[in-house]
Amino acid sequence: MSSKPLIPSSRLRCAVLLVLLAASVPGSAAPVSQPMGPAGEVPLPAAVLPPELPWEGASRSLMAAPDDPWITPAEKTGLEATPGYDETLAWLDRLVAAAPQLTSVEIGRTDEGRPLRMIVASSTGVADAAGLAALGKPILLAHGGIHAGEIDGKDAGMMLLRDLTVGGKLPGLLERASLLFIPVLNPDGHERSSAYGRVNQRGPREMGWRTNGRNLNLNRDFAKLDTPEVRALVRVIDEWRPDLYVDVHVTDGADYQYDCTYGWNGTHAWSPAVAGWLDRVFRPAVDHELSAAGHQPGPLVFLVDEHDPARGNLDWAAGPRYSNGYGDVRHLASILVENHSLKPYDRRVLGTYVFLAAALRTLGEHGGELRTATVADRAARRDPVPLSWTVPDGQTPRMIDFLGVESRSSLSPISGGVELEYTGKPVTLRIPQLVADRPGATAARPKAYWLPPTWPEVIARLEAHGIRVERQSEARDVEVDVYRLGEPTFDPAPFEGRFRVAAPAELEHRVVHFAPGSVRVPTNQPLGDLAVLLLEPASPDSFLAWGFFHEIFQRTEYIEGYVVEPLARAMLEADADLETEFEKELMTHPDLAGDARARLSWFYAKTPYWDQRWRVYPVARE
Repeated sequence: MSSKPLIPSSRLRCAVLLVLLAASVPGSAAPVSQPMGPAGEVPLPAAVLPPELPWEGASRSLMAAPDDPWITPAEKTGLEATPGYDETLAWLDRLVAAAPQLTSVEIGRTDEGRPLRMIVASSTGVADAAGLAALGKPILLAHGGIHAGEIDGKDAGMMLLRDLTVGGKLPGLLERASLLFIPVLNPDGHERSSAYGRVNQRGPREMGWRTNGRNLNLNRDFAKLDTPEVRALVRVIDEWRPDLYVDVHVTDGADYQYDCTYGWNGTHAWSPAVAGWLDRVFRPAVDHELSAAGHQPGPLVFLVDEHDPARGNLDWAAGPRYSNGYGDVRHLASILVENHSLKPYDRRVLGTYVFLAAALRTLGEHGGELRTATVADRAARRDPVPLSWTVPDGQTPRMIDFLGVESRSSLSPISGGVELEYTGKPVTLRIPQLVADRPGATAARPKAYWLPPTWPEVIARLEAHGIRVERQSEARDVEVDVYRLGEPTFDPAPFEGRFRVAAPAELEHRVVHFAPGSVRVPTNQPLGDLAVLLLEPASPDSFLAWGFFHEIFQRTEYIEGYVVEPLARAMLEADADLETEFEKELMTHPDLAGDARARLSWFYAKTPYWDQRWRVYPVARE
């Protein structure tokens, strides 16, 4: 193995700088405006990103004047840079001290010890969940920086909090709705900041990292709750009971004209009444305000093939590992915002400000309708319960106008494949919208689930979600159905810190003894759907799939051949039907016929000495 330096050679450095200088001449892809990085290098995005689309939106008037005492740190740079975490909290502390409508609450700590801060904005400045609920006003929960390089929400939210209070630009909004704002959900990733963050994103100058201090993606953690950040957020959802939840991101992927795309799971998914309100009331109102401010709103963009947009855009239903899917399963109106990474930072921040202000206004005006829809979804007891969603075979999709950017493909001598280049010319394409609205798997809704006390980590996480569990003080023998799992398939590499697993399952009816400390999880509760998705083994985001039950796949008792061989002979002599079954197995399974140990194991499995709990899923269905 040859050893090559990690630092580019001087020849390569010169080549990169020549490319960057060339990019600064008139007609080039983009100006060089990034700060100098380590060893005097300039980050590549200034030269290699597609041409920037011109923009001059009315929302520029939202920025504070340079001499405004409440100008945010980002505004001081013309919305080209974002402040560090300490500077962010210091500015917010100063604002909270000056604004009686605001209070600051610590909701948790990161693994590296940083405080997770939430700002509560209300008409009276209440400081606790009970006080906010007593106001009777609908509540918006929003956060930035779940992926800390995608930090638009933080700087937009700081501007919004100022203008809701000391800035005076948004009078009356807090009279009709309250706001919970977490500026950065991933502070540890936020502080892993440099000019060499997201190579496919226009600003800010320096940005944080996608994952937290343990390299875990917070927006894959809502089902399993491995991270203190998401556990803290779920506590906020459970205790403060927001009516609307907004998670602000920045995209990867294709070039197009939209600067603010957003969406939610559709009316086919777990919260149809809530999704109907979002379709009918929320999107028209927010799209109108974004357009009036000079922004281009659009649906979430997940092109089937970036090289060929004509193949369509995928409207997929997020599962509970994701913020918006988790909210949908627990019947909380949840919106995923994906600002477009190829738009400059100032445009993205200002668009986010407009979005959040419009969301708060719409919630204040129509929150009663949303609460009615939420109550309906929480009262429904869907049976069977969909566990995942797919695009139906043969679906005739509706056609949509897609505001794209012209591209051309060519054979690359670098990659040896066909690569894409965007020209910067806006185009409107008529493309199909593919909707994943067919259940990929379902489970009949049981009356309840039972878990023995031997799985305290699973029980604790159910409770952390806010799912009601009934702890048993005495032993119980319960008539239940249990899953016996077949041969497991483990992922070859870890994903989000865990080796995921899938296994076929068949139900068996039996009476199971549950020791004191066992729990019963009724599904007749508002979070019953969430309990089903966490506990059904076929669910892609079940605790089984995430690796919480690996122990059940391990055999721990064995038998020697010199013991089982005479035992098998005795079994065959006593049972002619068993001999016929064995001969059939040998004929239909050549691998068994040629494997002495497997043949003996076949007999061992038919004896009462066999481990009756091996591959039996310990979560039972009542």
